Amino acid sequence: MNFKNFIFSTLLIAGVISCKKDNKAPVNYGNFVVAVTPVAATAVADYLLTASSLDTGIISTKKNGVEQDGTYRYYVTHQNKLFSMLYGQGNPGAVTVYNLEQGNLNKISNAVTETVQAFAPVNDDILLMKISRNVTNPTTSWYQFNTKSLQIEKQGTINSLELNNNGELAFFSWIKQVGNKVYAPYFSIKGCCSATFGTAYPDQAWIAVYSYPEMKLEKIIKDDRTSFIGRYFTDGLEELENGDVYAFSSNIASANGNSATFNSTKPSSVTRLKAGQTEFDKSYLLDFEALSGGLNITNWIYVGNNKFVVLSNTKEKKGAYNTGTIVGILDVNTKSYQKVTGLPEQADIKSISSNNYSAVDGKYGYIGVNLTSGLGYIYRIDVNNATSTMGLKVDGGTITAIEHLN
Repeated sequence: MNFKNFIFSTLLIAGVISCKKDNKAPVNYGNFVVAVTPVAATAVADYLLTASSLDTGIISTKKNGVEQDGTYRYYVTHQNKLFSMLYGQGNPGAVTVYNLEQGNLNKISNAVTETVQAFAPVNDDILLMKISRNVTNPTTSWYQFNTKSLQIEKQGTINSLELNNNGELAFFSWIKQVGNKVYAPYFSIKGCCSATFGTAYPDQAWIAVYSYPEMKLEKIIKDDRTSFIGRYFTDGLEELENGDVYAFSSNIASANGNSATFNSTKPSSVTRLKAGQTEFDKSYLLDFEALSGGLNITNWIYVGNNKFVVLSNTKEKKGAYNTGTIVGILDVNTKSYQKVTGLPEQADIKSISSNNYSAVDGKYGYIGVNLTSGLGYIYRIDVNNATSTMGLKVDGGTITAIEHLN
Protein backbone atom coordinates (compact mmCIF):
# COMPACT_ATOMS: atom_id res chain seq x y z
CA MET A 1 0.00 0.00 0.00
CA ASN A 2 1.29 3.48 -0.89
CA PHE A 3 0.78 5.38 2.35
CA LYS A 4 2.44 8.51 0.95
CA ASN A 5 -0.49 8.91 -1.39
CA PHE A 6 -2.84 8.26 1.54
CA ILE A 7 -4.93 5.57 -0.06
CA PHE A 8 -7.43 4.44 2.51
CA SER A 9 -8.09 0.77 2.83
CA THR A 10 -11.30 -0.01 4.67
CA LEU A 11 -10.60 -2.96 6.90
CA LEU A 12 -13.63 -3.42 9.06
CA ILE A 13 -17.31 -2.63 8.58
CA ALA A 14 -19.79 -3.16 11.37
CA GLY A 15 -21.90 -6.20 10.77
CA VAL A 16 -19.15 -7.85 8.72
CA ILE A 17 -16.28 -8.31 11.14
CA SER A 18 -16.15 -7.42 14.81
CA CYS A 19 -14.10 -8.42 17.78
CA LYS A 20 -15.38 -9.64 21.08
CA LYS A 21 -13.88 -6.72 22.96
CA ASP A 22 -15.77 -4.19 20.85
CA ASN A 23 -19.04 -6.05 21.29
CA LYS A 24 -18.84 -6.08 25.07
CA ALA A 25 -21.44 -3.66 26.42
CA PRO A 26 -20.20 -1.14 28.99
CA VAL A 27 -21.93 -1.26 32.36
CA ASN A 28 -22.91 2.43 32.23
CA TYR A 29 -24.94 2.91 29.07
CA GLY A 30 -25.26 6.49 27.86
CA ASN A 31 -24.54 9.19 25.31
CA PHE A 32 -21.30 10.46 26.81
CA VAL A 33 -18.04 8.84 25.75
CA VAL A 34 -14.98 9.08 28.00
CA ALA A 35 -11.56 7.97 26.74
CA VAL A 36 -9.41 6.48 29.50
CA THR A 37 -5.83 5.24 29.38
CA PRO A 38 -5.47 2.34 31.86
CA VAL A 39 -2.76 2.47 34.48
CA ALA A 40 0.20 0.38 33.33
CA ALA A 41 3.98 0.25 33.53
CA THR A 42 4.26 0.61 29.74
CA ALA A 43 2.24 2.43 27.09
CA VAL A 44 -1.23 0.95 26.62
CA ALA A 45 -4.23 1.69 24.46
CA ASP A 46 -7.21 3.81 25.47
CA TYR A 47 -10.55 2.35 26.45
CA LEU A 48 -13.74 4.11 25.42
CA LEU A 49 -16.38 4.05 28.15
CA THR A 50 -19.94 5.31 27.90
CA ALA A 51 -21.85 7.15 30.62
CA SER A 52 -25.40 8.39 31.06
CA SER A 53 -24.27 11.48 32.98
CA LEU A 54 -21.11 13.47 33.66
CA ASP A 55 -22.51 14.78 36.95
CA THR A 56 -22.79 11.54 38.89
CA GLY A 57 -21.96 7.84 38.90
CA ILE A 58 -18.87 5.77 38.24
CA ILE A 59 -17.31 4.14 35.19
CA SER A 60 -14.42 1.70 35.11
CA THR A 61 -11.99 0.16 32.64
CA LYS A 62 -12.13 -3.11 34.54
CA LYS A 63 -13.74 -5.62 32.15
CA ASN A 64 -15.54 -2.75 30.43
CA GLY A 65 -15.19 -0.48 27.44
CA VAL A 66 -14.03 -0.60 23.85
CA GLU A 67 -10.29 -1.04 23.58
CA GLN A 68 -8.51 1.02 20.93
CA ASP A 69 -5.77 -0.23 18.63
CA GLY A 70 -2.52 1.67 19.16
CA THR A 71 -1.18 3.78 21.99
CA TYR A 72 -1.92 7.39 20.97
CA ARG A 73 -5.53 8.17 20.05
CA TYR A 74 -7.34 11.47 19.56
CA TYR A 75 -11.07 12.02 19.15
CA VAL A 76 -13.59 14.19 17.36
CA THR A 77 -17.36 13.93 16.86
CA HIS A 78 -19.25 14.98 13.73
CA GLN A 79 -22.58 14.05 12.14
CA ASN A 80 -23.37 12.07 15.29
CA LYS A 81 -20.37 9.79 14.83
CA LEU A 82 -17.23 9.43 16.93
CA PHE A 83 -13.93 9.42 15.03
CA SER A 84 -10.97 7.85 16.81
CA MET A 85 -7.69 8.95 15.21
CA LEU A 86 -4.52 6.92 15.67
CA TYR A 87 -1.29 8.90 15.84
CA GLY A 88 1.24 6.39 14.54
CA GLN A 89 4.45 8.28 15.46
CA GLY A 90 5.99 7.80 12.03
CA ASN A 91 4.03 4.61 11.38
CA PRO A 92 0.65 4.43 9.61
CA GLY A 93 -2.30 5.97 11.41
CA ALA A 94 -5.96 5.01 11.33
CA VAL A 95 -9.49 6.39 11.50
CA THR A 96 -11.93 4.25 13.46
CA VAL A 97 -15.57 5.33 13.35
CA TYR A 98 -18.30 4.58 15.92
CA ASN A 99 -21.95 5.39 16.42
CA LEU A 100 -24.20 4.69 19.39
CA GLU A 101 -26.80 1.94 19.55
CA GLN A 102 -28.87 2.01 22.73
CA GLY A 103 -26.06 3.67 24.64
CA ASN A 104 -23.41 1.23 23.41
CA LEU A 105 -20.57 2.09 21.03
CA ASN A 106 -20.80 0.31 17.71
CA LYS A 107 -17.84 0.24 15.30
CA ILE A 108 -18.95 1.02 11.74
CA SER A 109 -15.62 1.49 9.98
CA ASN A 110 -11.88 1.21 10.46
CA ALA A 111 -9.46 2.55 7.87
CA VAL A 112 -5.66 2.53 7.68
CA THR A 113 -4.25 5.99 7.01
CA GLU A 114 -1.11 7.99 7.32
CA THR A 115 -0.56 9.67 10.66
CA VAL A 116 -1.99 13.20 10.61
CA GLN A 117 -1.23 16.15 12.88
CA ALA A 118 -4.45 18.17 12.50
CA PHE A 119 -8.08 17.27 11.84
CA ALA A 120 -11.45 18.98 12.18
CA PRO A 121 -15.06 18.81 10.96
CA VAL A 122 -15.69 20.79 7.77
CA ASN A 123 -19.11 20.54 6.09
CA ASP A 124 -19.86 16.80 5.82
CA ASP A 125 -16.18 15.86 6.10
CA ILE A 126 -13.38 15.40 8.55
CA LEU A 127 -10.51 17.37 7.04
CA LEU A 128 -7.13 15.83 7.89
CA MET A 129 -3.62 17.17 7.41
CA LYS A 130 -0.28 15.40 7.37
CA ILE A 131 2.08 18.28 7.98
CA SER A 132 5.68 18.43 6.82
CA ARG A 133 8.38 19.27 9.34
CA ASN A 134 11.26 18.86 6.85
CA VAL A 135 12.38 21.97 4.97
CA THR A 136 13.86 19.82 2.18
CA ASN A 137 10.47 18.14 1.61
CA PRO A 138 7.87 20.83 2.33
CA THR A 139 4.82 18.92 1.10
CA THR A 140 1.85 18.98 3.46
CA SER A 141 -0.97 16.66 2.41
CA TRP A 142 -4.69 17.14 3.07
CA TYR A 143 -7.53 14.62 2.87
CA GLN A 144 -11.30 15.03 2.96
CA PHE A 145 -12.83 12.03 4.75
CA ASN A 146 -16.57 12.01 4.09
CA THR A 147 -18.64 11.21 7.17
CA LYS A 148 -21.43 9.63 5.11
CA SER A 149 -19.51 7.42 2.68
CA LEU A 150 -16.68 6.89 5.24
CA GLN A 151 -14.18 7.28 2.44
CA ILE A 152 -11.65 9.84 1.22
CA GLU A 153 -13.50 11.92 -1.37
CA LYS A 154 -10.68 14.29 -2.26
CA GLN A 155 -7.02 14.91 -1.45
CA GLY A 156 -4.24 17.30 -2.36
CA THR A 157 -1.03 18.98 -1.23
CA ILE A 158 0.25 22.31 0.06
CA ASN A 159 3.81 23.60 -0.25
CA SER A 160 4.24 24.83 3.30
CA LEU A 161 7.61 26.46 2.55
CA GLU A 162 5.89 28.97 0.25
CA LEU A 163 3.37 30.21 2.83
CA ASN A 164 5.84 32.17 4.97
CA ASN A 165 8.33 33.08 2.27
CA ASN A 166 10.96 33.46 5.00
CA GLY A 167 12.97 30.26 4.57
CA GLU A 168 11.01 28.45 7.30
CA LEU A 169 8.09 26.02 7.08
CA ALA A 170 4.53 26.83 8.03
CA PHE A 171 3.34 24.21 10.51
CA PHE A 172 -0.43 24.22 11.12
CA SER A 173 -1.30 24.15 14.81
CA TRP A 174 -4.89 23.17 13.95
CA ILE A 175 -7.67 23.79 11.42
CA LYS A 176 -11.16 25.26 11.85
CA GLN A 177 -14.20 25.85 9.66
CA VAL A 178 -15.21 29.53 9.75
CA GLY A 179 -18.22 30.25 7.58
CA ASN A 180 -17.59 28.35 4.34
CA LYS A 181 -13.80 28.67 4.62
CA VAL A 182 -11.04 26.71 6.33
CA TYR A 183 -8.88 28.77 8.68
CA ALA A 184 -5.50 27.19 9.37
CA PRO A 185 -3.39 29.02 11.98
CA TYR A 186 0.27 28.09 11.81
CA PHE A 187 3.65 28.69 13.35
CA SER A 188 6.97 29.10 11.57
CA ILE A 189 9.57 26.35 12.08
CA LYS A 190 13.13 25.87 10.86
CA GLY A 191 12.38 22.27 9.86
CA CYS A 192 15.97 21.22 10.00
CA CYS A 193 18.66 19.62 12.06
CA SER A 194 18.49 19.85 15.86
CA ALA A 195 16.08 22.81 15.84
CA THR A 196 13.19 21.40 13.81
CA PHE A 197 10.53 23.27 15.80
CA GLY A 198 12.69 26.30 16.48
CA THR A 199 12.10 29.62 14.76
CA ALA A 200 13.77 32.92 14.01
CA TYR A 201 10.30 34.50 13.70
CA PRO A 202 8.68 34.17 17.14
CA ASP A 203 6.67 37.40 17.27
CA GLN A 204 4.01 36.95 14.64
CA ALA A 205 0.70 35.13 14.21
CA TRP A 206 -0.52 33.74 10.89
CA ILE A 207 -3.76 32.22 9.60
CA ALA A 208 -3.97 30.70 6.13
CA VAL A 209 -7.48 30.94 4.66
CA TYR A 210 -8.58 28.26 2.18
CA SER A 211 -11.69 27.78 0.08
CA TYR A 212 -13.55 24.52 0.59
CA PRO A 213 -13.66 21.88 -0.82
CA GLU A 214 -11.13 23.18 -3.37
CA MET A 215 -8.55 24.00 -0.66
CA LYS A 216 -7.33 26.95 -2.68
CA LEU A 217 -5.30 29.48 -0.69
CA GLU A 218 -7.21 32.75 -0.63
CA LYS A 219 -5.30 34.81 1.91
CA ILE A 220 -2.79 34.82 4.76
CA ILE A 221 -3.89 36.88 7.76
CA LYS A 222 -1.02 38.26 9.84
CA ASP A 223 -0.62 39.97 13.21
CA ASP A 224 2.58 41.12 14.92
CA ARG A 225 0.99 41.83 18.32
CA THR A 226 1.27 38.22 19.53
CA SER A 227 3.24 35.07 18.93
CA PHE A 228 1.63 32.22 16.98
CA ILE A 229 -1.91 30.95 17.56
CA GLY A 230 -2.61 27.69 19.41
CA ARG A 231 0.00 25.06 20.13
CA TYR A 232 1.23 21.86 18.53
CA PHE A 233 -1.88 19.64 18.13
CA THR A 234 -4.00 22.28 19.89
CA ASP A 235 -6.89 24.32 18.52
CA GLY A 236 -6.38 28.01 19.27
CA LEU A 237 -9.36 29.40 17.31
CA GLU A 238 -13.03 29.63 18.28
CA GLU A 239 -15.99 31.11 16.42
CA LEU A 240 -18.67 32.58 18.69
CA GLU A 241 -22.42 32.83 18.20
CA ASN A 242 -22.18 36.25 16.57
CA GLY A 243 -19.55 35.10 14.06
CA ASP A 244 -16.59 36.78 15.75
CA VAL A 245 -13.49 34.59 15.89
CA TYR A 246 -11.13 34.64 18.89
CA ALA A 247 -7.59 33.28 18.94
CA PHE A 248 -5.21 32.57 21.81
CA SER A 249 -1.43 32.61 21.82
CA SER A 250 0.54 30.69 24.46
CA ASN A 251 3.76 32.64 23.95
CA ILE A 252 5.88 29.49 23.61
CA ALA A 253 7.88 30.16 20.45
CA SER A 254 11.55 29.26 20.85
CA ALA A 255 14.83 29.43 18.98
CA ASN A 256 15.55 25.70 19.15
CA GLY A 257 12.12 24.21 19.83
CA ASN A 258 12.54 23.79 23.58
CA SER A 259 11.64 25.65 26.74
CA ALA A 260 15.23 26.71 27.38
CA THR A 261 15.24 28.95 24.31
CA PHE A 262 11.93 30.84 24.45
CA ASN A 263 12.45 33.88 22.22
CA SER A 264 9.12 35.65 21.87
CA THR A 265 8.79 39.13 23.34
CA LYS A 266 4.98 38.97 23.29
CA PRO A 267 2.76 37.89 26.21
CA SER A 268 0.19 35.10 26.09
CA SER A 269 -2.77 36.94 24.60
CA VAL A 270 -6.16 36.74 22.90
CA THR A 271 -6.93 38.48 19.60
CA ARG A 272 -10.09 38.82 17.52
CA LEU A 273 -11.35 38.78 13.95
CA LYS A 274 -14.74 40.45 13.63
CA ALA A 275 -17.51 38.48 11.92
CA GLY A 276 -17.01 38.36 8.16
CA GLN A 277 -13.58 40.05 8.33
CA THR A 278 -10.28 38.56 7.22
CA GLU A 279 -8.02 40.90 9.18
CA PHE A 280 -7.30 40.99 12.89
CA ASP A 281 -9.28 43.60 14.79
CA LYS A 282 -6.56 46.08 15.76
CA SER A 283 -8.85 47.61 18.40
CA TYR A 284 -8.92 44.35 20.38
CA LEU A 285 -6.03 42.80 22.30
CA LEU A 286 -6.38 40.90 25.58
CA ASP A 287 -3.06 40.54 27.43
CA PHE A 288 -3.81 37.33 29.32
CA GLU A 289 -0.57 37.38 31.29
CA ALA A 290 -1.33 40.83 32.70
CA LEU A 291 -4.97 39.91 33.35
CA SER A 292 -4.20 36.61 35.12
CA GLY A 293 -1.11 37.57 37.05
CA GLY A 294 1.49 35.93 34.81
CA LEU A 295 -0.25 32.80 33.50
CA ASN A 296 -0.12 31.52 29.92
CA ILE A 297 -3.01 29.81 28.14
CA THR A 298 -2.42 26.20 27.10
CA ASN A 299 -5.96 25.29 26.03
CA TRP A 300 -9.57 26.40 26.28
CA ILE A 301 -13.12 25.23 25.70
CA TYR A 302 -15.93 27.53 24.66
CA VAL A 303 -19.06 27.37 26.81
CA GLY A 304 -21.15 30.12 25.22
CA ASN A 305 -22.06 33.77 25.84
CA ASN A 306 -18.45 34.91 25.30
CA LYS A 307 -17.10 32.68 28.11
CA PHE A 308 -14.30 30.10 27.97
CA VAL A 309 -13.00 27.57 30.47
CA VAL A 310 -9.26 28.24 30.21
CA LEU A 311 -6.39 25.94 31.22
CA SER A 312 -3.14 27.72 32.00
CA ASN A 313 0.29 27.43 33.57
CA THR A 314 2.53 29.58 35.73
CA LYS A 315 5.67 31.07 34.20
CA GLU A 316 7.77 28.48 36.05
CA LYS A 317 5.81 25.59 34.49
CA LYS A 318 5.47 27.07 31.01
CA GLY A 319 6.76 24.73 28.31
CA ALA A 320 6.40 24.02 24.62
CA TYR A 321 4.31 20.93 25.39
CA ASN A 322 3.33 21.45 29.04
CA THR A 323 -0.42 21.34 29.56
CA GLY A 324 -2.02 23.63 32.13
CA THR A 325 -3.67 22.56 35.38
CA ILE A 326 -4.88 25.99 36.52
CA VAL A 327 -8.55 26.41 35.61
CA GLY A 328 -10.22 29.77 35.13
CA ILE A 329 -13.09 31.52 33.36
CA LEU A 330 -12.30 34.06 30.66
CA ASP A 331 -14.96 36.41 29.31
CA VAL A 332 -13.55 37.73 26.03
CA ASN A 333 -16.23 40.42 25.81
CA THR A 334 -15.67 42.04 29.20
CA LYS A 335 -11.98 41.02 29.24
CA SER A 336 -12.38 39.53 32.71
CA TYR A 337 -10.72 36.46 34.24
CA GLN A 338 -11.52 34.53 37.41
CA LYS A 339 -9.94 31.38 38.80
CA VAL A 340 -12.31 28.48 39.44
CA THR A 341 -12.89 27.42 43.04
CA GLY A 342 -13.72 23.95 44.35
CA LEU A 343 -11.06 22.00 42.46
CA PRO A 344 -8.40 19.87 44.19
CA GLU A 345 -5.20 21.59 45.26
CA GLN A 346 -2.63 22.09 42.49
CA ALA A 347 -0.24 19.67 44.21
CA ASP A 348 -2.91 16.96 43.98
CA ILE A 349 -3.65 17.40 40.24
CA LYS A 350 -1.54 15.24 37.97
CA SER A 351 -3.15 16.34 34.69
CA ILE A 352 -6.32 17.69 33.08
CA SER A 353 -7.73 16.22 29.90
CA SER A 354 -7.14 18.37 26.81
CA ASN A 355 -10.25 17.20 24.94
CA ASN A 356 -13.19 18.40 27.01
CA TYR A 357 -16.93 18.96 26.63
CA SER A 358 -19.57 21.67 26.75
CA ALA A 359 -23.11 21.80 25.43
CA VAL A 360 -22.29 25.47 24.64
CA ASP A 361 -25.28 26.50 26.70
CA GLY A 362 -23.58 29.42 28.41
CA LYS A 363 -23.59 27.53 31.71
CA TYR A 364 -21.24 24.58 32.10
CA GLY A 365 -18.03 23.03 30.82
CA TYR A 366 -16.79 19.58 31.81
CA ILE A 367 -13.13 18.67 32.29
CA GLY A 368 -11.35 15.46 33.28
CA VAL A 369 -9.19 15.90 36.39
CA ASN A 370 -6.59 13.19 37.03
CA LEU A 371 -5.19 13.15 40.57
CA THR A 372 -1.77 12.12 41.83
CA SER A 373 -3.57 9.55 43.99
CA GLY A 374 -4.56 7.67 40.82
CA LEU A 375 -8.22 8.69 40.98
CA GLY A 376 -9.95 10.60 38.22
CA TYR A 377 -13.14 12.66 38.14
CA ILE A 378 -15.14 14.69 35.69
CA TYR A 379 -15.66 18.16 37.14
CA ARG A 380 -18.52 20.43 36.11
CA ILE A 381 -17.36 24.03 35.75
CA ASP A 382 -20.00 26.72 36.26
CA VAL A 383 -18.74 29.61 34.13
CA ASN A 384 -21.12 32.16 35.62
CA ASN A 385 -19.97 31.58 39.21
CA ALA A 386 -16.43 30.28 38.52
CA THR A 387 -17.13 27.25 40.69
CA SER A 388 -16.63 23.52 40.16
CA THR A 389 -18.50 20.41 41.26
CA MET A 390 -17.08 16.89 41.38
CA GLY A 391 -19.07 14.57 39.15
CA LEU A 392 -18.54 11.22 37.42
CA LYS A 393 -15.80 9.08 38.95
CA VAL A 394 -13.49 7.30 36.49
CA ASP A 395 -11.84 4.19 37.88
CA GLY A 396 -8.80 2.45 36.43
CA GLY A 397 -6.95 5.02 34.36
CA THR A 398 -6.23 8.53 33.13
CA ILE A 399 -9.02 10.55 31.52
CA THR A 400 -7.89 11.82 28.10
CA ALA A 401 -11.08 12.93 26.33
CA ILE A 402 -14.80 13.61 26.85
CA GLU A 403 -17.20 13.41 23.90
CA HIS A 404 -20.96 13.30 23.36
CA LEU A 405 -23.19 11.56 20.81
CA ASN A 406 -26.96 11.75 20.44
